[in-house]
Amino acid sequence: MPTLYTTIRKPLITEKGLNVKETEGTLVFDVAPEATKTEVKQAVEALFKVKVAAVRTSNVMGKERRRGKYAGFRPDWKKAYVRLKAGEKMPEYVSNL
Repeated sequence: MPTLYTTIRKPLITEKGLNVKETEGTLVFDVAPEATKTEVKQAVEALFKVKVAAVRTSNVMGKERRRGKYAGFRPDWKKAYVRLKAGEKMPEYVSNL
């Protein structure tokens, strides 16, 4: 059984992620590729002490990266969009941006 910190690797702090957080009340996380929606929901509720309304996941394919004549791929990863229930306080994991 995965732990909270192996299920949720890190919050995605991008321009799109912060915009979704402010407008729609949705948090964006980089999660383990084998994590299910229920595991992500339980981990977010336990870590941030909030109620989750819905979880959407997306598998992201790794991009090709080149160094001169050598080419390789970055690893595939999974991202989760976690929508909080109405009235829940948005956790602040980003400061000084």
